[in-house]
Amino acid sequence: MLLYDSDNVEPNLDDKRFVYVGVPITGLTIEALGGTAKDKGKNIFVLGLIAKIFNLDAEKLKKLITEKFAGKDESIVNTALMAFQAGYAYPVGNVLTKHYRFEHIPKPSGRAQITMDGNQALAYGLIAGGVRYGAGYPITPWSSVMETLRRELPKYGGIFVQAEDELASVSIALGCSYSGYLAVTGSAGPGISLKAEAIGWASMAEIPLIICNIQRGGPSTGLPTNVEQSDLHQAIFGSHGDSPRVVLAPSTVEDCFYIAIEAARIARKYSTPVFILSDTSLATRIEAFDEPDLSKLMVDPKPDLTPRQTFKPYPIDQITHHVPPGTRILDGKYPLLAGLEHDEMGHPTGSPKLHMAMTAKRRNKLRKLAEEIPVPEVYGDQEGDTLLVGWGSTYGPIHDAVKMGREHGDKIGALHLRHVHPLANGLEKIFAKYKRIVTVEMNDQGLYGFGQLATILRARYCEPKIQSVTKTDGLTFRVKEILQDVFPGEFVSARGYSPNRPVAGNGEQDVDVARAESIAQGIG
Repeated sequence: MLLYDSDNVEPNLDDKRFVYVGVPITGLTIEALGGTAKDKGKNIFVLGLIAKIFNLDAEKLKKLITEKFAGKDESIVNTALMAFQAGYAYPVGNVLTKHYRFEHIPKPSGRAQITMDGNQALAYGLIAGGVRYGAGYPITPWSSVMETLRRELPKYGGIFVQAEDELASVSIALGCSYSGYLAVTGSAGPGISLKAEAIGWASMAEIPLIICNIQRGGPSTGLPTNVEQSDLHQAIFGSHGDSPRVVLAPSTVEDCFYIAIEAARIARKYSTPVFILSDTSLATRIEAFDEPDLSKLMVDPKPDLTPRQTFKPYPIDQITHHVPPGTRILDGKYPLLAGLEHDEMGHPTGSPKLHMAMTAKRRNKLRKLAEEIPVPEVYGDQEGDTLLVGWGSTYGPIHDAVKMGREHGDKIGALHLRHVHPLANGLEKIFAKYKRIVTVEMNDQGLYGFGQLATILRARYCEPKIQSVTKTDGLTFRVKEILQDVFPGEFVSARGYSPNRPVAGNGEQDVDVARAESIAQGIG
């Protein structure tokens, strides 16, 4: 169904994919509200119209409108309710032959549901994970995370600082983590580049820190409001020297909440920087999911100031766990902390043997983490011809592509990675069950013809059957794009599937498509 404002829009009625519903929205809103409101209530008018068409609970929506405008002048609330009522009262029978009703499907869990976007879920997950302090600098599409944290953290005794620049923000967050309170910083790709040196310091000093990268199109300023997954290599390798860090990637809005809790757990347990790689698609997407059981999830972040008889922050044979400043060390030997290579007490050293030992210590704790990461479940066929591998917001299209492929007789499965670095042990056993492995990624195929995740998997498993489907058009994957690239030509001809627009893969054909689009737009 295409609902449009007949006062301002003339759709192409020859496109038979839609049922066209034209309503003079602008004129009716002005007529209903009059005065100085003019057409400012069009969105609320349309909400009322949709409520009537789909037989939604009008009283519940009115309550939500009242809550939304709570705290504003009473006239604003009344105007919004008038606009809603005007839309709800419109005689839709004049433009529709039938009304619609959403089917109610009872939830097996019986839990209430909440609705939010990915950035909100990420922020509330951080709070549930015990994060009470942080700092950042505004940049699209990260900004709404810091706005939520600035509003909510003071309610839990914390604070979020808007710093003067990216380097200052990560440095403030590191100071908070050093004090004993795990902290968060974040940005998009350009800001992460500016934070890189300080994140390397966190790797060397083994300070727990959460870094949120809400990815957008790059490089440089790139595509500020478009989606891309091109910061994976930056997250894993973006530092001078050998700088181990953990990289996680949520797959859905709900997973944004739980991945933040997982990031906090790992950062504390392994005293390491942890990246959360979200993206524009997840950041702005609104989904409903079961309300988390906070009584089982909330973490008390209170530092442990229990006196210690003696303390070494960097024992060669153990994972580092810092004590908060102010903790009494009864033998009087207080440790140091710096970005220089150090001995077990944190004292700077240039010893070749110690540098090798400490480098191995920082590396091996991530190997220890890999041992506890659960192997992802395979969706679809547990063995067969093709396994699609993805990470991040490609979860939905990949699973739908597998479902459609199986319906057309393909032996195909999907595996989605939440823990992208380090990888879970045992993935090679899954890969061995398929004739080919295809990663589906929103980044470029690169100089050697493979996406960023495919490059890592090929290096890790030395497996030539790992291929990739990539694209960089700033849009999320369509199911048909995945299928046409995974089964080039074959899927269309053998299964009667006909895409209605060019596939935006990263092959040579894209050059001709882009050139044609540029000419059509008068570019070049």
